[in-house]
Amino acid sequence: MRLINVRKGQFVYYQNRLHKVYSVKPFFRQSVHLIRLSDLEQVIVTAREIDLYRPQHLDSFVYNKQRFTLDKHAQAEVGDYILVINPRPDSLDRHHLHAIEIVSSIEEKGVISNKMNGIKHNEYWVMVEGLADGATKIDWQNPDLKVEEDELIDQFLEETYYPKVGNVYQKNDSEPLLHVMVIAIEGQTVYLGNGEKISINDLNDSTKWSLIVNPLEQ
Repeated sequence: MRLINVRKGQFVYYQNRLHKVYSVKPFFRQSVHLIRLSDLEQVIVTAREIDLYRPQHLDSFVYNKQRFTLDKHAQAEVGDYILVINPRPDSLDRHHLHAIEIVSSIEEKGVISNKMNGIKHNEYWVMVEGLADGATKIDWQNPDLKVEEDELIDQFLEETYYPKVGNVYQKNDSEPLLHVMVIAIEGQTVYLGNGEKISINDLNDSTKWSLIVNPLEQ
C-alpha cells in the first residue's frame, strides 16, 4: 500500500496474517503501527509491506484467541462484540472504522458500548461467536502458504477459550475443590470472585483450572 492510503482501523495483511492498523505516524520510516487480531501482538512496519482487506459479511477470524464470524443481519445483545463498519460518531462519541467494542446496553436507535460510545444500529456488524455456517476464514491472506508452525498456531488459538464475566471455574489443585466466578476482565488479566487475579493463559491451563459448564447452556 501507499502510505497516503493507510488509515487507522483498516484491516490489512502483513506477513500473510490478518492485522488492524492501530495508528499511522507519517514522519517515521516504519510509520504503520499494527495489531495482529488473533492474539493482539503489536508490530511497526512500512506501508509497502501491507495489503488492504475490506471485511465482508460472514467473514470469520480469530480475535484475541477466540473465533468470531461477522454477521450484518444479527441483532446485538448485551455482552456481544461488535465491529464498527460505518462510523458516524456524534460529537461526544469516539468510535472509528473497525473499532471492536462490547455492547453494554441496547437502546431503540443503537447500542451503548463498554467505552461509552453511542453506536447506531446501522454503524456496526455483530461479531457472532464461533464459525458460522457458510463463513469464510480470513486469518491468512494465502492459506496455502502456511507452514507447519502456522498450523500449530492455528490449533493453539482455536483451542484457547477466552473467558467471560459470569463464567464459573473449578480450581483443580485446591483441597477441597474451589468453584469461583469471573467478575472482571482487563486485557489478559482475569479477576476472580475470591480476590485472586490471574492471566488468561493460566486460566486455560487444564491442570490448574476447569470451566464449569452451565447445564442451561448445553
